Amino acid sequence: MIGYASANVIHAMRGMVFPASKADLIERARNGGAGQDALEILASLPEGARFESLADLVEATRDADQAPQTGVIDVKP
Repeated sequence: MIGYASANVIHAMRGMVFPASKADLIERARNGGAGQDALEILASLPEGARFESLADLVEATRDADQAPQTGVIDVKP
């Protein structure tokens, strides 16, 4: 099951063409008006990461969760 913040990442990727790099994903999210939570999750991805599909991105971000009051991302093991 995905969390609220991860769902925001998925929403921000509407129309994204894969494969895509971390930089591509962040640019798409910013241009699409994504919230800070989605941008923080994308920024936390490893440098040089490349995603072949939305499913790959979901897998990479599925454990991300956000504390909305603080804007702090906590990745659970």
